[in-house]
Amino acid sequence: MRNDRVESGSGGRETEAAVPGTPGGNPLREGLPGTRDAAPCTVVIFGASGDLTRRKLVPALYDLAWDGLLHPDTRLIGFARRPWSDEAFRDLMRESTATHARRDLDPGVWDQLADDMGYVAGTFEDGEAYAKLAERLAASPLGARCLFYLATPPTAFETIVENLGKAGLVRPPRSGGGAVGPEPAWSRVIIEKPFGHDRASARELNDFLHGVFHEEQIYRIDHYLGKETVQNLLVFRLGNGIFEPLWNSRYVDHVQITVAESLGVGTRAGFYDGVGVLRDMLQNHMMQLLTLVCMEPPACFNAKAVRDEKVKVLQAIPPFTPEEVAARVVHGQYARGTAAGEPVPGYREEEGVPEDSRTDTYLAAKFTVENWRWSGTPFYLRSGKRLPKRATEISIVFKQPPVSIFGAAGASRPRSNVLSLRVQPEEGISLSFGSKSPGQSLHIDDVRMDFLYSTSFGQDPPEAYERLLLDAILGDSTLFAREDEVDLAWRLIDAVADGWRAADAAPEPYEAGSWGPEAANLLLERDGRAWVRL
Repeated sequence: MRNDRVESGSGGRETEAAVPGTPGGNPLREGLPGTRDAAPCTVVIFGASGDLTRRKLVPALYDLAWDGLLHPDTRLIGFARRPWSDEAFRDLMRESTATHARRDLDPGVWDQLADDMGYVAGTFEDGEAYAKLAERLAASPLGARCLFYLATPPTAFETIVENLGKAGLVRPPRSGGGAVGPEPAWSRVIIEKPFGHDRASARELNDFLHGVFHEEQIYRIDHYLGKETVQNLLVFRLGNGIFEPLWNSRYVDHVQITVAESLGVGTRAGFYDGVGVLRDMLQNHMMQLLTLVCMEPPACFNAKAVRDEKVKVLQAIPPFTPEEVAARVVHGQYARGTAAGEPVPGYREEEGVPEDSRTDTYLAAKFTVENWRWSGTPFYLRSGKRLPKRATEISIVFKQPPVSIFGAAGASRPRSNVLSLRVQPEEGISLSFGSKSPGQSLHIDDVRMDFLYSTSFGQDPPEAYERLLLDAILGDSTLFAREDEVDLAWRLIDAVADGWRAADAAPEPYEAGSWGPEAANLLLERDGRAWVRL
C-alpha cells in the first residue's frame, strides 16, 4: 500500500510523497542530487505476450511513471504473435499492472502510460510486421528514440535483430557515443540472458549483433545488478572509510556467495535441461556478484571505468584444469524430498525432464582471484534448486585475531566476524561480532547488527527492472554486461564443463529440501571452514 508520507532514513526528515500522474516528474526528485531526467522515447517489447512483460516489464514502467522518473510522453509498443488489438493489449497490461506493480494502480498514472500504447501482431520472422512497426514509429517524433527489449527465447535474438536492421529501425550512434544521457535520436537493444550457451556461441552472437548495432547500443541485462543491495555494494565499500581498508586478503579469511532457490525446475524444463545451474546462474548472476565484491575502486563512477575494473577481476581468475574441476567443483541434482513439509519429486521425475538427465541443479565451487588484493583468499560460490529456502547472500568472513586471550578465563574462542549482504528476499546488510553476555562469568556470544531497506527508509526498494529499464532509457550502461565481460565469464564456465566431460562426471544426487550434496560441505571442511548459516 502507498503511504501518504515517507520518513527518510537519514535523520528522520519527513517529506511529502509523490503526487502520482504529475506531469514533469515527482516532486520528491526536485533538487535531489543524483536524479536524472529521462527524455521521451518509445519502448518496443518483443515477446509482449509473455510472462516477463506482464509480470515485470510493464509493471516496472508503471512504477517508474508513478515515481515521476519516466517522461510522461514515453510510449510503449508490444510485438508478439497473439492477434490482439491495441485496446486488448492495453486492457491485459492494465490487469497485469494492477496485480504485479509495486505501486497501487492509479488511474491518472495508468492513463498517462497507456496513452497511445500500441500493439503489433506478427511472428518474429514476419517482415510485414516489422514494416507495420516502422510505420507506427514514423508516425510519431518519439520513433526517433527507440529502446527495443527482446523479452524472448534466445533462439529469436538473431531473427529479431536482423529484421530490425532490414526495416531500417536501427539508428547508428552519434560519434563519441556511449555517454550517459539521451541523444536527439538513438536506438538501443536490451538482450535477456542466456547470452550464448558457451564461449563460442556467445562470440557468434556478439558478432551477429555487431552487424546491426554498435557495442554501446547493446544492453545485456542481468536483473541481479538492478537489485538495491547489489548497487549498494559499491557505495558500502567505497563510500565508507570503515570498510574499504579491510576489503582485502590481509583481513578477509574467505568470501561466500550463495544463490539458493527453494523451488524446483517447475515448468522451465524445456529451457533448463541441458543448461543447468552452471550456465543459468554461475555464468551471469554469480560472476557479476563476484566481480563487484572483488573489483578495485574505479577512477571515476561511469560505465567504462566500472566495467573496466570488473573485467580485470575476471582476467585474474585462472580457469580450472580438469584436475582442479574434480577437486574444487561439486555438482548435484535434486532427488525426491520435501519442501514446506510436502513431498516433492526429484528432478528426473519433473515433467519434460528425460529419465536419464545429467543436468546439474546444484553447484559449489572454490575460486581464487590472483591479484594483489585477493591472492590467498578463497571465494566459495554455491547455487541450487530445491534448497531449504530462497536466499541470495554475500558473506564476507573476516580473519580471527591471531591470539585468543580469553581462554584462560574460560571463554571459548569467538567466532569469525561475518559481514552479510542480503540481496533477496529481504534486502539489507548485517554484521555479526562477539560480545560478552551479561553475568559474572566471561562468556562470549555472537550478536548481530542489522540494516533493512524497508525499515530504515520507510519503503521497499524499487524492483530491479525499474532501475535497469530507466538506465537503458538514459543511456547508462554501468549495470549491464559488456562484450568482454561475457566472453571472460564463459571462459571460466567452459573450463568447468570441459572438466566434467573429460571425467564423464555425473551430478551427485541430493535430497530436495537439503542444502545440497555432502561433497559441498567437504569442499569447505577440507580448508577448515564451513558454510555460513542463512
